Amino acid sequence: MRLTTKGLLLIAIPAVFELALLSGLVRAQADAERAERWRMHGDEVLRQTADILTPVLLESVRLRGAVVSGARVVSTPVMFWRDVDGRIDRLAELVADNPAQVERAAQIRQSAQAYRQWSDRVQDLIRSGRRRDVEQRFRDLAGGDVLDGFRAQVAAFQGEERRLDSLRSAAAAAARERQQGLFVAAVGGSLVSVAIAFWVFARGVRGRLARLSDNASRLASNEPLAPLTHGNDEIARLDLLLHETSRRLLEAERQQARFRSDLRHHADELAQTNETLRQQTQENETFIYSVSHDLRAPLVNLQGFSKELNHACNDLRTAIGQSSLPVQQRQRVERLIDGDIGEALHFLQTAVLRASHIIDALLRLSRVGRVEYRRQRVEVRDIVQRVIDAMQATIRDRRARIIVQTLPPVWGDPTALEQIFANLVGNALNYLSPARTGVVEIGTAPAPPGVQTLRIFYVKDNGLGIPAVAMPRLFNAFQRLHGDAAAGEGIGLALVRRMVERHGGRVWAESTEDVGTTFYLSLPDAAASSRDAQPDLPASGDTGALRADAR
Repeated sequence: MRLTTKGLLLIAIPAVFELALLSGLVRAQADAERAERWRMHGDEVLRQTADILTPVLLESVRLRGAVVSGARVVSTPVMFWRDVDGRIDRLAELVADNPAQVERAAQIRQSAQAYRQWSDRVQDLIRSGRRRDVEQRFRDLAGGDVLDGFRAQVAAFQGEERRLDSLRSAAAAAARERQQGLFVAAVGGSLVSVAIAFWVFARGVRGRLARLSDNASRLASNEPLAPLTHGNDEIARLDLLLHETSRRLLEAERQQARFRSDLRHHADELAQTNETLRQQTQENETFIYSVSHDLRAPLVNLQGFSKELNHACNDLRTAIGQSSLPVQQRQRVERLIDGDIGEALHFLQTAVLRASHIIDALLRLSRVGRVEYRRQRVEVRDIVQRVIDAMQATIRDRRARIIVQTLPPVWGDPTALEQIFANLVGNALNYLSPARTGVVEIGTAPAPPGVQTLRIFYVKDNGLGIPAVAMPRLFNAFQRLHGDAAAGEGIGLALVRRMVERHGGRVWAESTEDVGTTFYLSLPDAAASSRDAQPDLPASGDTGALRADAR
């Protein structure tokens, strides 16, 4: 049974008992009021009876006084008897519910009329001067006095009414006593019924609530819970929910422990992998740096020897021209010197220059990871403006239009950031399409939801675009997608990716061939990063300017 049902029963049972007692109390009140009304009705009847008897008695005294005094004029007004008759009618109406009293009221009327007739006859005799007859009538009245009959009828009526009034008073008193008894019973019974209902309700709920509270405390303290309480009400369901919550918490703790163990294991593996990568990267950079320096000496020797061969060829050409060799042989030797040997020397010098450029690019790529960044608040609009000012000649040659949107400040190394935007803007200018007016736009894009510490910048052009098959290797070193459009070694975007990643961001691109390319890069926001910025670990090297390379 639900607690609400039990609560309703706790209210309903005393309420039913109280309603029963209240109905009895209402009936007792009604009985008491009815008895009181009857008592008051009896008082009214007795008063009305006295109002009938008293005037007639006074009239009788007045008439006897006139006879004794010898008065010759005695007259009772007709209105007097009409008033007496009206009062008898009123008396009959008051006792209309009691046929016996109605009969007595009729007898009172008859007695009053008889007395009136006797009084009128006596008054007529007095007015006619027949005093002997008047005295005779009074002597005859002694044997059967009409007034006494009237008085007797009234007395009988009043006696009956007093008897009824005593009965009604007793009934009213009994009703009042019953009313008081019911009131006391209602109050006491209500208190007793409420106490009993509360005791019954509390006996079955109090202990279970205490156990439920104890289980809640145990759950808060992460202790084992007591056994489930019996029942199918809200307390039992809540206790079941607490046990289910405890079970899920234990399961979550076990899973959390497993996750922590797995996380520590993966963190150790990741740390080991990062350390291995760091060592490999350091070894690769050291290897690249050492190899680049080691390769520079043979290249210098090759370049020097090729120049010596050029000088030797010139001397040989002069010596052949001054020699006495036949013209045919001299021409053949000159063709060898100017053709095969000259072409071979030209190819050798071009290869040496290309190798020198590649070595320079390798040195720049190795230096990127070893340069110490001096992080600070950087106004991107200022460094972009410096990049654009430095490329004015290229912009005029390409007849390009540069659009710069509002650029917020970031947190990073000013030199590295200028190199990043120089590479991206330079690439955009180098690979504009000659078939349309070039447009390069630099701006910002909204950050993804929940990422408030990074700013997204973009460099957009309407140039040649990048084929979809080349997108996966776009940021690899020495990748040149449009080798005939601009010179370079193809490490510019690799340098950009390395520098952006060292700032804690990333770089990516979206491109459609023959439509244009948009490069995106995320950099730390200045407001969010200035409070807890940490500089990179010191590294050897310098911060020499890096020129923009081709893709």
